[in-house]
Amino acid sequence: MKKPDLVILNGTIETLVPGIGQVEALAIRDGRVVGHGRQAAAAADRSNVLDLGGSFAMPGLIDIHNHHGLAGFSELFEITLPRGSSLNQILALIADRASTAGPDDWIVGGCWESNLMPSLDSTASLRLLDEASRGRPVLLRDDTLHNRWANSRAMRLAGIDQYSRDPVGGVVRRNDTGDPNGVLLESAGLLVERSMTRLRTQANDANKQASRHAIQTLNSFGITAFQDAATSLAQMQALKELDDAGELDAWVVSSMLCNDFIFGHEPLGEGIIRERHATASEHHRPTFIKLFLDGVPASRTAAFLEPYLPDRVHGSCFCGQTTMDGPELEAWLLSTAGRGISAKVHCTGDATVRMFLDAVEKVRGAGHHDVIYHLAHGQLIDHEDIPRLAELRVVADASPPLWYPTAISEATNEVLPNNRAMFMAPNRTILDSGAVLTGGSDWPVCDEPNVWNAVYGLITRRDPKKLIDGELWAEQAITRAEAVAAYTTASADAMGLGDLIGRLGTDYSADFIVMSDDPFMIDVEKLPQVEIMQTWFNGRLVFER
Repeated sequence: MKKPDLVILNGTIETLVPGIGQVEALAIRDGRVVGHGRQAAAAADRSNVLDLGGSFAMPGLIDIHNHHGLAGFSELFEITLPRGSSLNQILALIADRASTAGPDDWIVGGCWESNLMPSLDSTASLRLLDEASRGRPVLLRDDTLHNRWANSRAMRLAGIDQYSRDPVGGVVRRNDTGDPNGVLLESAGLLVERSMTRLRTQANDANKQASRHAIQTLNSFGITAFQDAATSLAQMQALKELDDAGELDAWVVSSMLCNDFIFGHEPLGEGIIRERHATASEHHRPTFIKLFLDGVPASRTAAFLEPYLPDRVHGSCFCGQTTMDGPELEAWLLSTAGRGISAKVHCTGDATVRMFLDAVEKVRGAGHHDVIYHLAHGQLIDHEDIPRLAELRVVADASPPLWYPTAISEATNEVLPNNRAMFMAPNRTILDSGAVLTGGSDWPVCDEPNVWNAVYGLITRRDPKKLIDGELWAEQAITRAEAVAAYTTASADAMGLGDLIGRLGTDYSADFIVMSDDPFMIDVEKLPQVEIMQTWFNGRLVFER
């Protein structure tokens, strides 16, 4: 073995490699792992040692579902609503920002919680927002990123009024006289998003700034690889530019957006797919497409096999609807599979899950066995469809902050019968069926991409922040090892990078974290308090507490 650049000593190093397991030393050269154990220790000298001081180290964590560009942009350039903000607290924040904003400056940000929607869904609340904003246009996103709350000036600039029609795939909520009340569901929010993009000035390198900032945050949580779940062309170009400059401190898989009801990105579909080779680099892999098949349960835009609870607008037989029909979905998957492009497909209702699995069955039947398919979210899935995940080699992309007890799950409970809402995220059954379970954050849907909060949720089915009592379907808890695998080895394989990351085997990328505690040994209740002391990417220190 040639002299390594770095040897890690004096601690416990979990490699997650069968047959190697935990070692006392690890050798690294040119950003790759080159040796383990005694061989690695023998190559150490005073010039190249990282002394763990008895600490625990393991492979870098992997987040298979986030929106890093949106999170970074929001934190740098927009306002942040503290989680749990009441209507009055939101109005106070808007009034404070309006007091220093120019008359035409947009006030944009989020996220208001899903269970606040009934309070916002009124002309009275719109009037309060108009008063607080003092004539400045306001656009606030909810915690699912699927819905918006806008003031009168923002809607006026977007052409939304008493006489405007709802866009395909969206709803403008209105009062009894037909006037919009400010709540915009799904694609209705795009009308204001696009108006804002057209009218608001933005720095030329804003996307690079957003990615750089977001990845610094991800590194601080021990994340060294992630899949952006709905990537724009501008963000893909920014990621390549960062990597070409040696400034991309994570492995990134991009999901090229093919239909869009909530973000306002352009181009879509073939317009972005044709740029995948030009934007690819060593650490940036645009190898997936992203399709939205439905919305979210809380706004009744997810598609189910059985009806929602009755309400005044939808009646008693409304099941929601999908964004496209089966043949269109099959066409997308067959067309991209033929080019070796994998797919992440957003499905939150059980009817949508079934449509997706039916389409994948057609693709597999056509001989496309190597492409990877992610069932994104899929927290409500019919029991009969669970075995099909393993049969069709569909990966379950789970984001625990969407279903363990939070405002989002509470909002779901308000629109679905209890005997359905309580059976969210059947993770134990999914794993027992032989399917692969992976872990994401959906950040900034959650307020921070903390993997150990998610691992706690997978193990206990409880809220790691203790803001909401109770547990969700405790029988579906998984083991600690399975939960850690969801954010390491399983996600590495599911992103098509299993021969490079997620483990500390020979020739793997030297991506590892040094931690305050051994997450395999500490009391489960202490998992949310685990701290990342150092994060190393490709053999380089990228974060230190």
